[in-house]
Amino acid sequence: MPVTVLILLVLLSGCTPGRPESGPEEGSGSARPDTGSRWRPETGLDWQWQLSGRLDPTVDVPVYDIDGFDHDAAAVAALHRRDRKVICYLSTGAWEDFRPDAGKFPAAVLGRGNGWEGERWFDIRAVDILEPLMEARIAMCAKKGFDAVEPDNMDGYRNRTGFPLTAADQLRYNRLIARIAHRHGLAVGLKNDLDQIPQLVGDFDFAVNEQCAQFGECGDLTPFIEAGKAVFHVEYELPVARFCPDSRRLGLSSLLKKYELGVWRKAC
Repeated sequence: MPVTVLILLVLLSGCTPGRPESGPEEGSGSARPDTGSRWRPETGLDWQWQLSGRLDPTVDVPVYDIDGFDHDAAAVAALHRRDRKVICYLSTGAWEDFRPDAGKFPAAVLGRGNGWEGERWFDIRAVDILEPLMEARIAMCAKKGFDAVEPDNMDGYRNRTGFPLTAADQLRYNRLIARIAHRHGLAVGLKNDLDQIPQLVGDFDFAVNEQCAQFGECGDLTPFIEAGKAVFHVEYELPVARFCPDSRRLGLSSLLKKYELGVWRKAC
């Protein structure tokens, strides 16, 4: 075979289109491949956070954060038809006795109450027990069509949990939750845990914070802003005049909400 023909055949073989990756079968709950195409919320996005009451899909914002258990795939799809990205709220650091999977968590991993009725801190060192249960929860969010996960109670090591948790334990667990979310093709937000932001900003796609203005901590969220990642921030007790100027200066996506996190909101 002439050398020129051989070279041409080699070049053509390298141009053969590959078979596209197939996603999970409908209803399988298996992880979507993390191809790097997941949503990456940018700074400055307005949002709505509603965890109680009948969902109001009419707020004119690009991002909604809603409870992952309380809303079905149809609710998520309805928000998508309005061009909203939808975040799935889950508690990954504390047990809630009102969730349908509450009975799957053994007593050995349940610690002190976290201040909310029916909730107790997890022993996040018990990853052999918690990982498959958290995987199932995050898979549920993916199956319903959510774009991202907001994992709550991610700073147990700074609280009286009933377990001798360390900062290293928290870093390990938080990174585990981020990896699970990414395996399922979902963005993931770091909830509070301000002290560990420098170590975790590379693992998370955005941040969710409560009351950083009230406690003079909003500057701690700067690494997310500098990385071009959204910070979704809420205050409950300060009037907007007290925190919105700083929020705008820092690049935070800030709201005033009531503690029950219903429909009412006031944005900066």
